[in-house]
Amino acid sequence: MLTLPEVEALARAAHATQTDKAGRPYTEHLAAVAEGVRARGGTQEQIAAAWLHDAVEDGVLSQEWLEGAELPYSVKEMVRAVSKKPGEPLESYTARILATPGALLVKEADLAHNADPARLAVLDEPTRTRLTRKYATVRVLLGLA
Repeated sequence: MLTLPEVEALARAAHATQTDKAGRPYTEHLAAVAEGVRARGGTQEQIAAAWLHDAVEDGVLSQEWLEGAELPYSVKEMVRAVSKKPGEPLESYTARILATPGALLVKEADLAHNADPARLAVLDEPTRTRLTRKYATVRVLLGLA
């Protein structure tokens, strides 16, 4: 099995060329989500899922890679749960998160960092408004509001 430091290194390498909507290195988001999971009392497996939470959705690692990765089944399940599929309704997406043990904490930490006012403040008004509404809707659907 991959160790947590190996998962972190793998995620950092996979997302190395990505930036977020504000132009910041995407790995900063991954580190913040992993730290958010840790600070909320998450397990090592949830922290590993936090490091990988966007890898499949963003296409930096494939679904096939995830299937064959030397990771606990629970980590793979959490990563699959938080990976939104193109065109997938938010209701289906959030239902899958709620049905997957451990995934809600990963998504909660992800939403907390995504909705950070300091991160949103650097975005243009239409993007900030759209994302603020989207994150609020997801929080309601997950019972986090």
